[in-house]
Amino acid sequence: MSHEEIPVQPDPSTGLLADIASVARYVLAVSYPVLAISTGARAVYRLFLKDGVQWQIGTGLSLLAALLYLGATLGFLLRRRWAWWTSVAMLGIETVLTLVVGTISIMQPELIGSTVWRHFGADYGYFPLFQPLLGLVWLMWPVTVEAYGVNVSWLPRRWYGASEGE
Repeated sequence: MSHEEIPVQPDPSTGLLADIASVARYVLAVSYPVLAISTGARAVYRLFLKDGVQWQIGTGLSLLAALLYLGATLGFLLRRRWAWWTSVAMLGIETVLTLVVGTISIMQPELIGSTVWRHFGADYGYFPLFQPLLGLVWLMWPVTVEAYGVNVSWLPRRWYGASEGE
């Protein structure tokens, strides 16, 4: 008698991956405001207090980065649907800008100047490069999506444990 076993999908809310996701939330909730303060303070210092520095694209990009970091922090601290969407948007914009500005800063360094995204965030330990990706992974985690009350029908069904036949 042939009996095929139905593979059991792991529960994303338990186990090692759930523990990693939980730790990721705390890391993001602490590191994003710290990065926002350091980036914003550096830009404000360069803009208003450093002699010989006029408005530069790098300073403006750093101020924009600080605002994006603060906006992304909302989704790590507040469990609200609007905060989730705000964070996803901010992290998406941040990822694109980090890649674009990082590439331009290598090809045309004089154009970009000093900014948090220069050389893909090298001055900040490359946090601006990998941090938004970690944030997006955490926000898309099935447990996170469910906790925020976001409709997951647009996500691939295998991400949130539904079988294809449902």
